[in-house]
Amino acid sequence: MPPEHYEAIACPATFDPNDLLELASMRMPYGKYAGRLLIDLPEPYVVWMAGEGFPKGKLGRMLATIHEIKVNGLEFLFDPLRK
Repeated sequence: MPPEHYEAIACPATFDPNDLLELASMRMPYGKYAGRLLIDLPEPYVVWMAGEGFPKGKLGRMLATIHEIKVNGLEFLFDPLRK
């Protein structure tokens, strides 16, 4: 995607626990990891995307959340959500 399709994503001050449930079922819609659950994206890929800029909208917010969880070693939060 061209750079104009990306935006900086700020982490919200509040977090809805239901967002974790949505993260557990949301799939990457494009690219090398198309079809893979967002929670299963490799950390290096998510870190790379953070450096490039996340896409706008809901997907970008979800990827920003995945990034924060992965880089802070909180992936265990996903364990009970895996089917």
